[in-house]
Amino acid sequence: MVRTRRPVHFNPSARTWTTATPASAESARRFHQGLPGYAPTRLVPLDAVAAELGVGRVLLKDESARFGLPSFKFLGASWGAFRALARAVSLPPDADLEAVRRALAAAPPRALYAATDGNHGRAVARMAALLELRAHIFVPAHAPAAVVDPIRAEGAVVTVSLGGYDHAVVDAEDASRRADGVLVQDFAFGTYQEIPQWIVEGYHTMLREIDDELGEIRVDLVVAPVGVGSFAHAVVSHYKSRDAPAAVLAVEPDTAACLWKSLRRGEVRTEVTTPTIMAGLDCGTVSSISWPVLRSGVDASLTVSDYEAHAAVMSLEQMGISAGPCGAAPLAALRRLDAADKARLGLDRRSVVVILCTEGSRQYDTPLDVSADDAISLTQALVQIDSSNPTLGSVPGPGETDIALYITAWLEHRDIETHWIEPVKGRPSIVGVVRGSGGGKSLLLNGHIDTVTLMGYDGDPLSGEIKGGKLYGRGSADMKGGVAAAMVALANTKELALRGDVLFAGVADEEAASIGTEQVLQAGWRADAAVVSEPTDLHIIRAHKGFVWLEVDIHGLAAHGSRADLGVDAISKAGYFLVELDKYAQHLLRSTASDATLGTPTVHASIVKGGEEASSYPARCTIVLERRTVPGETRDSVVAEVRSLLEKVASEVTDFRFELRTTLDRSPFSIPLDHPFASLVREVVGGALGREPVVQGAAYWTDCALLSGAGIPALLWGPLAEGLHAKEEWVGVDSVNKVAGSLTEIAARFCR
Repeated sequence: MVRTRRPVHFNPSARTWTTATPASAESARRFHQGLPGYAPTRLVPLDAVAAELGVGRVLLKDESARFGLPSFKFLGASWGAFRALARAVSLPPDADLEAVRRALAAAPPRALYAATDGNHGRAVARMAALLELRAHIFVPAHAPAAVVDPIRAEGAVVTVSLGGYDHAVVDAEDASRRADGVLVQDFAFGTYQEIPQWIVEGYHTMLREIDDELGEIRVDLVVAPVGVGSFAHAVVSHYKSRDAPAAVLAVEPDTAACLWKSLRRGEVRTEVTTPTIMAGLDCGTVSSISWPVLRSGVDASLTVSDYEAHAAVMSLEQMGISAGPCGAAPLAALRRLDAADKARLGLDRRSVVVILCTEGSRQYDTPLDVSADDAISLTQALVQIDSSNPTLGSVPGPGETDIALYITAWLEHRDIETHWIEPVKGRPSIVGVVRGSGGGKSLLLNGHIDTVTLMGYDGDPLSGEIKGGKLYGRGSADMKGGVAAAMVALANTKELALRGDVLFAGVADEEAASIGTEQVLQAGWRADAAVVSEPTDLHIIRAHKGFVWLEVDIHGLAAHGSRADLGVDAISKAGYFLVELDKYAQHLLRSTASDATLGTPTVHASIVKGGEEASSYPARCTIVLERRTVPGETRDSVVAEVRSLLEKVASEVTDFRFELRTTLDRSPFSIPLDHPFASLVREVVGGALGREPVVQGAAYWTDCALLSGAGIPALLWGPLAEGLHAKEEWVGVDSVNKVAGSLTEIAARFCR
């Protein structure tokens, strides 16, 4: 099993790079010292962590109680707001707070604006309250009540944006400009640079407090969390402005690695992020004024998973330190360094390390671990996430958002390119890509991430329990075992140096209308071949039937149940059609239009509904039909056949009136047995099984038909399983591992 994760990015030239501390940093410190409630936060020795890591000392700067707020953010927000407002009322930067407040009271009303994932916005709101101003704070669409409520408690108006943090910044800037307000943002963009620079200066107060406490003790490494980069900017400019600079290690969430990715490519681009428990670090773009400093002065950059940040929170709690995920991320970063990483950073048993714990404890949902590289542990994690389809069952499921977030986090943890596709809100699909060097064929591994309802399942449908070589739970068979195998195969291909691209599509809604694969194709994703890893008992499925869903309305005439002279019974009239439908079904089973691989087409009535109450003639009876099709049949040909049945009944039965419509149709699928891709898959699967694999057709439908319709040769092959849609469902453990290994081999041979 190949074990991969996003590597540490090193910048050896940062070791000798130096810069100057901002001239106003000392002014900012004097300003903070003059505020009510100022006191230096504590520097806590973590002796057990130092012993664990094999360094001399680890010291934690605890920012869980700064000016009565659970974060360091007030240092930057207060100084940035003060400088902007003092200038607005023509007062010097060394004016006292009361003078500025009085001048503002005599001037036209102003408000402070900001975008935030939590702590920055709360700090801006607190500063507005000190100056008796209004505050208007914008938060991302995913901001929970635990973020929004404390900001409102500071007296601010909170507006929820429609997108992520970057979207909230745009909204805040636009609102402040229209209202002639003051935007206090720690993110520089375009010509908006001065206030972000003042915010950076404000953060220096924390770092000078560390200097005061350590005196002559030299710091060898400082670990700083990174969001937009303003705080890290302060850290780098402080620790690289001395004769013996300290190394700086930057840490970000796996799913919001805007600095790491910018450093890797050498330029800033806006990254698409997904929500993380490290909410204050969920940023997609590095601040423009911070980028040059970070590019030159950050010695190493890495990312950590939400689970690693959570584990660090738990560790610090045991040490008596209140920390949130952002604040604990630096400890998680230290713990992921291996011996070679430490050596490159110059760490040894004498080294002094400072970790900057930027926030206190807060509420968040405990994340799942994304470190598992084996297909079985991954299957268990996927099964434990309820992804039941919201359009199915008596109790609608939550949909695919949670499982899509987990899959994205798993892929990003391994530095696999990810794309979030969500034309329909709440129904996302995920595409992961391992790029080849060029010139090879591309392979798509496809699997649906929704399941049918959890209702009616015996026992715990989300257990992921393993007994007797079987892994149980809703979706274990259909088809999270196959999805896990495909994800592991994708990660394995990172180490194969292939020329062609390997793609994974975890798609929504296959259990209903298959909008996920449709939307992936509409987004332009294509490959030279595809494998859909639905459970096939390790048989290769090279063809399957299509279907047409139809609805027939049989019309009667509503009347009181006592008025046979007026009423027409739609349900009884429907019975004539149902008799003809049964004859039609039997005829299809004897049809000469059968397919050699798939057999005959079929039809059945799925749902019959009609009537309102016992004492009335029903005005309408609706019959839902499913017609399974074989190659050569189309929606139009099926509609014509059903319409002819209805017209026959109408010609024979008095007062028989109907309407016919199609609600969904999907084509059959097939690939020739001698197709080169089919031959390759047969050879690989045969080698894995130690025998010639069974190659056959199937009566059910899968996304293979959509892929084939888009010109992508496809096959269906997946693990041994039972209980699809049933009260107990399982997938064979050995078979999932076999599928993961064989998909890796198929990619290795097809994309080389």
